[in-house]
Amino acid sequence: MGWLVRALLGLIAIAPGDSLARFVIFLFDRSVPKLRRTAVRNLQIAKMPAEIVDGVFASLSRSLAVFARLPRLNSRNISRYIRYEGFEHYEEAKRRGRGVLFATAHLGNWELSAYTHALMTEPMNVVVRLLDNAAVDELVEKRRAGSGNRIISKKDAARDILRALKRNEPVGILIDQNVSLDEGIFIDFFGTPACAGTAFARLAAHSGAAVIPGFAVWNRDEGRYVLKFYPLVDITGDVAEDTRRIHAVIERAIREYPDQWLWLHRRWKTRPAGEPPLY
Repeated sequence: MGWLVRALLGLIAIAPGDSLARFVIFLFDRSVPKLRRTAVRNLQIAKMPAEIVDGVFASLSRSLAVFARLPRLNSRNISRYIRYEGFEHYEEAKRRGRGVLFATAHLGNWELSAYTHALMTEPMNVVVRLLDNAAVDELVEKRRAGSGNRIISKKDAARDILRALKRNEPVGILIDQNVSLDEGIFIDFFGTPACAGTAFARLAAHSGAAVIPGFAVWNRDEGRYVLKFYPLVDITGDVAEDTRRIHAVIERAIREYPDQWLWLHRRWKTRPAGEPPLY
């Protein structure tokens, strides 16, 4: 499997624009129809227009094309792909000296955001879940670390995260997916209770790290991505309140760029006791 993925990425990288990536995502969409059905259902739950789903697959196409070309990116050409907005928030976070926790989501191009931050500013620590296929996981991790980033496995990651924060380093964590009842609490998300993990808020309170929501979103007018850093989220130490605050910013960002969020994930799978399933 690893060699097949490597070959496909090589072909996507040399194809004009994102033409081959669009075809690959088109085949993916057609071959796994339940993902589109999940996206449409999610949009119903969130009371958002169903046609957004086409934009989701277009966003995935752009992301795949860029991921295939990651090894070509460097400090000299990176500005053609992405620029910063809100960098002053990162500077403020670094001045505090207790590390930076990026609260990020599957919005825009999450692979590009971490990769390019290392080229434009400094390497960061990226928390990831291991892929099921070992060969593919090795290939993907190598690309993720290609700009100098350090990869932290999501399993038993707390110690490595706290060590990085103690060195005043940035750590990026995707926190927008559904979790089980023993891992999270229910928050209001697009008007419907969603189970959100509390580990991020606990880490922030324990470490004293600054929390910044950040996303690499596509700007159609510029034809490139914008790595947007939002104002720091104040951490109170109240895990439930802090979790709600962080996810409220994520929801606002998704509403701003609705066709760039990964609606394919069953975000509202875990339900409060006594409530029927939504899928």
